Order: sequence, then C-alpha cells, then structure tokens
Amino acid sequence: MFRAKRPHPVPGSGQGDDDNKQLADLGYEPVLARRMGGFGNFAVSFSVISVLGGCMALYGPGLIAGGPAVMLWGWAAVGFFVLFVGMALAEVTSAYPTSGAMFYMADQLGGRRWGFYTGWLNLLGLLGGIAVIDYGCALFIGGVLDLQWSIVVSSGQTMLIFVAILLLHALLNLAGVRLVSVLNSISVWWHLAGVAVILGVLWIAPDSHQPASFVFGEFSNTTGWTSSLYVTGIGLAIAQGTLVGYDASAHMSEETSQAAVSAPRGIVRSIWVSWVVGFVLLATMASAIKDYSTTASAAVPPAQIFADAVGTDGATALMLVVIVVLLCGGNAEVSAGSRMVFAFSRDGALPGSGLWRRLSRNQTPHLAVWLVVGAACLITLPSLYSPTAFVAVSAINIVGMTPAYAIPIVLRLYHGKRFTKGPWHLGRWSKPVGWVAVVWVVFVTVLFCLPQRSPVTVESFNYAPVALIAVLLLAELRWPFARKAYNPPTPTRASHDRESVEEFI
Repeated sequence: MFRAKRPHPVPGSGQGDDDNKQLADLGYEPVLARRMGGFGNFAVSFSVISVLGGCMALYGPGLIAGGPAVMLWGWAAVGFFVLFVGMALAEVTSAYPTSGAMFYMADQLGGRRWGFYTGWLNLLGLLGGIAVIDYGCALFIGGVLDLQWSIVVSSGQTMLIFVAILLLHALLNLAGVRLVSVLNSISVWWHLAGVAVILGVLWIAPDSHQPASFVFGEFSNTTGWTSSLYVTGIGLAIAQGTLVGYDASAHMSEETSQAAVSAPRGIVRSIWVSWVVGFVLLATMASAIKDYSTTASAAVPPAQIFADAVGTDGATALMLVVIVVLLCGGNAEVSAGSRMVFAFSRDGALPGSGLWRRLSRNQTPHLAVWLVVGAACLITLPSLYSPTAFVAVSAINIVGMTPAYAIPIVLRLYHGKRFTKGPWHLGRWSKPVGWVAVVWVVFVTVLFCLPQRSPVTVESFNYAPVALIAVLLLAELRWPFARKAYNPPTPTRASHDRESVEEFI
C-alpha cells in the first residue's frame, strides 16, 4: 500500500484545528467530537470486518458450498481483490474525509443524484452488516447454551437474543464516541489474542490433523447445484462476506484526528491484516475437522470442531472468545451506520432527516443509533422461518456495500479532472488499481444476487436482490421529494494544499 507523510500542522494551531478547517473547507461545520486517533480509526474497521467472527459465523455455509478448498483459495483470491477496492476507496477518502463517506464522494465527483443513490446503497449495506454480525453472535450464544446445558435454541429464541444484542449496542453507542473508541481498541487486541489462542488450541489439542491435501483440496457440495464452477462462486461468500465494512474508517473520519491520512490508512491496514489472519485461521480450522459430515451438519460447525478438539468445557471457552469478538464488531458497525445516517440526514436525504441528524449532549447522533438497530432487526425477520436467511442477510451486506464502494471509484476515474488528491494517494497506480476494483465489484454484486441453494423455495430463496431492488426503488420514489431538500455543501476550495509524498511499503 501507499503511505503519506503526515501533513505539517499549521503554526500556532493544533492538529484538531487543521482537521476542522479541512472539514469546513469541504462545506461542513464541525459538530462531532474529534476524540479518535489513528489506531482507533483502524480499530473500528478491523472490528467491523471481524475476521474471527466472520469466519466463524459463515463457516457452516462455507462447508456446504465448496468446503475447505473453496474457503482457503477463495479467501486468498477475494482478499487480493478486496485490497484493490480498499486502496482505491482510501485514495478518495483522503480527499473527502467526512462522515458521509461514499455518498459525499459520489456527490462531489458525479453530482447530486449519484450521491443520493450511493447513500441509499451504503445504508442498505451497513444495515446488512449490523444484522449479520449481531445475528451471528446470537447463533453462537445459542451454540454455547446447547453445548453447556443441552438447551436447543429455537429460531424465535435466537431472534430474542439478537434483539437483546442490538439493544446492548445501541446503549453502548449512546454513551459517546470515546467509549466506542476504547472498545474498538480493546477489540483489536482481544481479536488477535483470541485468534492466537484458537490457533494454539487447534494445533496442540487434537490427537491428529487433516493432511494438507484435505485442507487445501477437499471440495464438498451439498447446495443442490451440480455445477462445480457455480458452487465455487457462491462459496466465496465466507471471504467476501467477512472482508467488507472497512468503510467504517471513512464514516468515523469526522471524529478522527489527522483524518485525511488516518482514515485511508485505517481502511487499507484493516484489510491486509484481516486477510493474513483469516487465511491462517481457516487453514487451522480445516486441519482440525474430525468428521466432515458431522461438522457440516452441526447447528454451529465451529462449536463441533472445538468440542472434538478440547471437549465441551474447552469448546465453551473458545466460543465465548468468538462471542466477545462478534459483540465488538457489531458495536463498531452500529457506530459506522449511525454516523452514515447522521451525515445523510444532515444533507436532507432521508425521510425525517430533522430527527436523525439530532445530537445528544455528548455529541452522539442518538436517534440515528436507534434507527439503524431497528432497521437491522426488520431485515432479519425472515430468519424466523427461513434457515438460509442468514446467508441472504450476508448477501444483502455485500450487494449493498460493494456497489457503494465502486461508485465513487468509477466517478473518480471518469471525472479525473474534478478530483484533487489528498495526502494519501496511489500516484501512477491510481487508474489500474481503480479499474481492477470496479471489475471485481461488478462480479461479486452479480454473483451474490444469484440463488444460493437448489431447488429455490420460499425457505431457500435469496432475497438479497429483492432488498437491493427495494432500496433502489425507494430511492427513486424519494428523489422527486428529496431533490430540493437534499443539498450537500459545495467545498469552499477546489484543491488541497497539504504536502503529499508517495511511499511504497
């Protein structure tokens, strides 16, 4: 990736003053508390990606759609292309470090309507992200209850646990950004320590391990589809569904010091750290599988792997490690989602914008927090009757978020003259990196709108494309009423005068 030298502070002023001046130059009055540093900004995206939580929560669908071979090689390939998307998005973020992130970028580079539709897609993806992380956490809590006390948790009970988790995350976010930043920093170290513990246990405890031929070559297909190529494609869900959400660094930029450098760094670092950690984790999980059919048919497959390795009590302890990671990831995603709602409402795009942009006494968009947790709950309701709805929610996260990433990248490539580089940029690599990113986004968006199971029934239906069409239709119906109210500001200066130096590391 590329790294920019820190901008020189203006003599006689603090770095926070520089950040606020840049935000004012972009047309916004600084109203959020800027209490997050560079590590905290990286931590929020790393927590949202939640490589440990994502890999564990989506491990079951991965065993069905391709097995270890697709999970391992798919992770390597997806991580490679996601890094391109992250670098291209980071470059634009450096020029426009605002809470609105992608929709503000699209507005400045392509016009009001581009920004409006990008914002709605971004909102859909963020809601899907909150839902998939917190519902995955509810599933793992149910897995612990089953392991420890043989309590079989129904879909209705899982939904109640999910709602309780959403309420917890709402309350934590209402406490203010300082607590959110502290929790995200703790999350990084807990995450890395948790991965190390799980890796150590799964390497030491089992009596035997699967050979490398199994870990990297075992292909399994119980999706109902006969095409191995198609199954390999949909099996990329565990990687693409996990390696998403790194835009959280951009959404938190108005609460981050040295945001024009810290936010893009946070995006890129969160991706490559997660990519490396996730590959090692998936390889170790596959090596510790004792009986494939038993593991694949388990309600929570990682729990079966842990139980086979260290028994019920040890498995419970490892599951608790994962649950804490998921709790931290969901909390960070609620933070990012509420800031996006605040920024979108600040510019008049959402119905009831006057409500969602209100701030509490500690400068937190409290009503926006309640909106995102409530909406995340609504899109997860099909899980009450559909056992595959969790995969569909993950697909909603992908088909909403990834196009929102690509739109400002495309506009930056197409309207290059309108774009003024920030202090973090790709230099001569900007266009090739950008076009690779765009092609990848188009591919995965189409891929995850396709049916994931065969035969296609009410229970197995992938309703991600329905959600995508619904949000685009809602945006289209809203546009005639919002076009006057939706009014992102025009920057007061056309270029950034900060020093920028490219440095490849």
